[in-house]
Amino acid sequence: MLRSPDGTTIAAMMKATGWQQHSVRGFLAGVVRKKLKLNLNSKKIDGSRVYSINDGDGFKPSSRQSKRRAA
Repeated sequence: MLRSPDGTTIAAMMKATGWQQHSVRGFLAGVVRKKLKLNLNSKKIDGSRVYSINDGDGFKPSSRQSKRRAA
């Protein structure tokens, strides 16, 4: 939904997932922006906020190395 050319609204994501509004917002901030490091854009179109992912490079893996050693 976020990768579609028109983007999507929170209401559409709520309907598709069955989640509440605060859960969708948390997903966008915590997973899409912070964990996946995707460029999340938002625009206000006709009074409603539309979210989309700018698919430039796509997924950028974390440069952090795990401190756990192999067993």
